[in-house]
Amino acid sequence: MDTAGGTVRRSRATRRWIVAAVCLAAGSLALAACGSSSSGSSGGSTSGKVGVSLILKTLSNPYFVSMEKDAKTEAAKDNVNLTVAAGKEDGDTQTQISAIDNAISRGDKGILITENGNAVNTELAKARQAGLYVIALDTVPTPPSTVDITYGTDNEAAGKLIGQYAAAKLNGGKAVIAMLDLFNNQVVSVDIQRDHGFLEGMGISPGSTSLNGKEAKTGKYTGGKGDYVIACHQPTTGAIPGGKTAMENCLSANPNINVVYTINEPAADGAHQALQAAGKNKVMIVTIDGSCNYVNGLLKDGTIAADSAQYPGKMASIGVKTLASIARGGARVFLPAGKDFINTGTALITANPVPGIDSQTPEKAASACWGS
Repeated sequence: MDTAGGTVRRSRATRRWIVAAVCLAAGSLALAACGSSSSGSSGGSTSGKVGVSLILKTLSNPYFVSMEKDAKTEAAKDNVNLTVAAGKEDGDTQTQISAIDNAISRGDKGILITENGNAVNTELAKARQAGLYVIALDTVPTPPSTVDITYGTDNEAAGKLIGQYAAAKLNGGKAVIAMLDLFNNQVVSVDIQRDHGFLEGMGISPGSTSLNGKEAKTGKYTGGKGDYVIACHQPTTGAIPGGKTAMENCLSANPNINVVYTINEPAADGAHQALQAAGKNKVMIVTIDGSCNYVNGLLKDGTIAADSAQYPGKMASIGVKTLASIARGGARVFLPAGKDFINTGTALITANPVPGIDSQTPEKAASACWGS
């Protein structure tokens, strides 16, 4: 497959060289005509289509399906030729690396990417060196300078919202906490930020700026208001089966768990299934995402106690619009001073609000939810 791809690229390069030579020989008028003809390719110009690649973590999660949907809608409005690629599963960096290489070869003007991990960084650097404007969506890469800008949720703030809610709901009662993270074998910023944000919202120091699981395993939460125990840290890969297995493992370690933090809603769903099977019906589950499926389901009926909403479709549509504008000569976008991303917003959702914590009802949140 690599050999065939190389042959195709060499053939294209030969054709471009021949066209350029003919244009130069024919003079400036013909040169202008050739330039006009090439503007209709995926690379784009002020009048033709602009080539953009949307490279997602996976299309098995409605979160990223929502990105694809809204990106395509915006691409149609902005005369953008959008190519979509995605990893086979969360953590699949090789497929994303291939998609970045394809975007460079195709002559795209920009890339929108939700990184599966730092392994893609070298290829993104190649894309920027080739002149592509690179925008990360949802997750700030490590380091943030890997891309030109990031549009995303303030994941740490989202985590803090559900941590503050959990602490207020406990009202000084003992917290036996299960931490259901994304991975335990690789570092991804969204995983760290949400985990740490939840702990900070609970008034617990994460114990590290870059790793999960470094907090003190026992102590006081919310300024000494109540005692806590961290029962476990388990990976879920952000999926229902992973959440179920992780919760089962946590219950084996400590059957007295009464608070469950999860990286996202599918992990929360899996945790709920494990808790049901174990006859645990009074455990507080808090999570992050805000999809229509869960806002109108497990969140509305109180199974998930609280959720921090984010807006993936908004991230993707703004990203497409930004790349289309820059490709046609518009001003480049820069980060706010002191920030490594442009915040697209978050809000706490719960069917059971507590005094002093701002929140939306599931009914109100449904007007801005995503997926189905």
